[in-house]
Amino acid sequence: MESVTNITIRTGSLSYEVIVGTGLLNSLGSTIAKKITGGRCAVVADENTARLFGERVVESLRSERFEPSLIIIPAGEKSKSLEQVEAVCDEMVRAGLDRQSFLVALGGGVVGDLAGFVAAVFHRGIPYVQVPTTLLAQVDSSIGGKTAVNITSGKNLIGAVHHPVLVISDVDVLKTLPPREFNQGVAEIIKHGIIRDPALFNSLEKLDRDNLAPLVRRNIEIKAEFVARDERDTSGERALLNFGHTIGHAIEAAGEYRELLHGEAVSLGIVAACDISIKKVGLPEQDRHKIMSILQRFDLPTRLPENISREKILDAVQRDKKFERGQVRFVIAPRIGSAHVAHDVTMEDIRAAVAQL
Repeated sequence: MESVTNITIRTGSLSYEVIVGTGLLNSLGSTIAKKITGGRCAVVADENTARLFGERVVESLRSERFEPSLIIIPAGEKSKSLEQVEAVCDEMVRAGLDRQSFLVALGGGVVGDLAGFVAAVFHRGIPYVQVPTTLLAQVDSSIGGKTAVNITSGKNLIGAVHHPVLVISDVDVLKTLPPREFNQGVAEIIKHGIIRDPALFNSLEKLDRDNLAPLVRRNIEIKAEFVARDERDTSGERALLNFGHTIGHAIEAAGEYRELLHGEAVSLGIVAACDISIKKVGLPEQDRHKIMSILQRFDLPTRLPENISREKILDAVQRDKKFERGQVRFVIAPRIGSAHVAHDVTMEDIRAAVAQL
């Protein structure tokens, strides 16, 4: 096994480790046993991750005398629902789990968000371990404790901040990702580069897919900095992570979570945020060109599909949780490597940017 790195996520209320390396799934049981004492646990996975990794994870847990129950949910954003939360909780009860039990989230962002929310509400909160299996989840969604499900009115409107006790990111599992799934994770890396790290942004020109651990580590470090300063997304600092997401989430909703993957919608949101940034803070055209080029390099969309209604996007934007007292906290970037929250972005600005997509 190659070198393993531990990154500490510190918040105002607690701290936990993110372990990044290769071959980590095989020793998952013993790694968790150092943090959690034996007992019953649920391994929540979707159909794909259960097929690829479910048996290995369950056996690793059993080897440490845990009693795991594998709970499989349908793949896709539609599983982020209150109905699915109830279904998972019912299965956990039937398996004999109680407030002394814990949960393992084995999958991408959907599984992590759903399972994390289940852990937050089951018996008013039980421990959970994030085992992210997609690039997007490893570099972004598994870090920071945000858990949520969607409702008809919008994305992630029902949720809780519930931090994992441990995150185990085995970069070997990324080799199983189809290109489209891998590329949507790159959208979040591009976002991190735009808001914080121009060197990270530029490194994507020569991405080494055979050595992803350093890339994953750097993105976790960036996310950790924001979480440490603004654990519950109240001061505005953590809001910078929403660059491209206000419009991106609205595009997902307008496409009924079927047309585009999350990272693909974020790609379009980044394009729109760049146009607004040019207007509001003078983002240089050459920076916009670099951003468009890197998105296209990873086959991420820069034009809105014709079958997604712009009016539905605008309706969804106004229901976004980033609105406060009727005003949106919109993240803009004056240059690659820097971003801030603007309070003077209007719906007309957003309408014009969406019209250009």
